[in-house]
Amino acid sequence: MSIANELIRDLEAEAKKTRAMLAVVPEAKLDWKPHAKSMTLGGLVGHVAENPAWIPAMLEDEMDFGAMKDYRPFAPKDRTELLTAFDKNMRAGLEAIRGRSDAFLLATWTMRNGDKVLMSAPKHEALRGTAIHHWIHHRGQLSVYLRLLDVPLPQTYGPTADSPSFG
Repeated sequence: MSIANELIRDLEAEAKKTRAMLAVVPEAKLDWKPHAKSMTLGGLVGHVAENPAWIPAMLEDEMDFGAMKDYRPFAPKDRTELLTAFDKNMRAGLEAIRGRSDAFLLATWTMRNGDKVLMSAPKHEALRGTAIHHWIHHRGQLSVYLRLLDVPLPQTYGPTADSPSFG
């Protein structure tokens, strides 16, 4: 199996879990946050939904945060906008990977902030670490937010207290 196909398989599996979690976000609580130092629920779910949109940029040779002065994080107004953005970003992210050669995905990608290099890694490793693992990390944060709001949690890697059997 090619590296691109492995990445696509993993992203598609994680997308189903993530979409299920986003689908239960309470719209009336988008301004809520569990702690003064935490981001709001709306900020967190916007970040989770936006994450796949970074995939095409991670297939370039580098990404420079210093050149992104006009960037504004996605802030969904409601669940429909949230899910629509997530679905659109997933499609674009998957399409950007589809058909890429192993040689292309083994080439180096660099993340920088102006002159400061933040990281360099093969593109496929950067995608796995940032587009997949980073995304899973924030989905885990989201599960805590939802639990604190008494929202029943969908299954991710197995049963939850709200869905105790494999479904």
